[in-house]
Amino acid sequence: MIYLDNAATSFPKPPQVVSAMADALRNYGANPGRGGHKLALQAGRTVEKCREAAASLLGVPTPERVIFTRNCTESLNLAIVGMLRKGQEVVCSHGEHNAVMRPLERFVSRGEITVKVLRPDARGLVSPEVLSRAINSHTGLVIICHASNVTGVIQPVRELGAVCQARGVPFLVDAAQTAGILDVTLDGLNADMIAMPGHKGLLGPHGTGLLALREGIDPEPLILGGTGSSSESVRQPDMLPDRYESGTLNLPGIAGLLAGIAFVAKQREEIHRYERALNDRLRQQLSQIDGLRILGDEGAPRVGITAVVPEGGDSAALADALDATGVAVRGGLHCAPAMHSYLGTMRSGAVRFSPGPYTTEREIDDTAALVARLLRP
Repeated sequence: MIYLDNAATSFPKPPQVVSAMADALRNYGANPGRGGHKLALQAGRTVEKCREAAASLLGVPTPERVIFTRNCTESLNLAIVGMLRKGQEVVCSHGEHNAVMRPLERFVSRGEITVKVLRPDARGLVSPEVLSRAINSHTGLVIICHASNVTGVIQPVRELGAVCQARGVPFLVDAAQTAGILDVTLDGLNADMIAMPGHKGLLGPHGTGLLALREGIDPEPLILGGTGSSSESVRQPDMLPDRYESGTLNLPGIAGLLAGIAFVAKQREEIHRYERALNDRLRQQLSQIDGLRILGDEGAPRVGITAVVPEGGDSAALADALDATGVAVRGGLHCAPAMHSYLGTMRSGAVRFSPGPYTTEREIDDTAALVARLLRP
């Protein structure tokens, strides 16, 4: 099987990730932070090593301000629900994922907030000037998807974050497609909060996510409950990270994430260059196929994602046909209807190809040849 669905989750994982997870389950699978015995302490040390490694990668000076979640969706929900107040307005881009738009819609449907969606330029980029004009005295939060999971287009997040800093508005970045690939440090993006999955570019396992918080940014907790600390009180503790990490943490997942972060930290830029080269190779070959629309402006910066729509709009049929011939891709709307609405592909959806660090040039060439053969009249 040729796996080109790394935008959904990276696969295969580095061998170190698999080994680290097995080691945790086999040798020290106690509950971190829930006891003083040796196994619980070893489990706790693994959690804190991962937190420290993530803090280093994300430019967070205080590791306690890196919060473990189950996925990027939970990280985004924690940031959004925890920060918003009644009467505020949220400003977001045209390409947000449902992990952003559905929490916002709940507040909108209750009449508690309003949402302003920014329009991009012809390349699909949101300009700092457009953002600056959109911010007003009611703006409580700005949310920008760093790179689209449909087109791969990278937004000028650093410049957008500078506008938010100048206007004193909290800035949340959705780094689902960029963590582990681009610079996603707090200062590098001028961000107050960065949400990300552990299972995509960071090469960790499913069921892992992170939320990085700048000093002074303290959203209300999303989940309350046992933290292993302050057990005498019925109130959620204020100290970090306990304030946000109720319940038993995913120890084997975090052990695997630690190995994934270690792998990525040594070669992040090399991985990005390689995936971008593979993606460019694929786009060039797909562009030679009649009856195939490639989404996204060619002049815009992008990560390794290419989405196409076949003539006639039957994206699901093309995705199924590729699967039947041994190529794993993602068809449909990719949980991003706002982006598809902007692209005019709500009815057709698209077929998304996303290479990863283990994809080969031969697999790219074979995939392009298969698409050409499947679309041949």
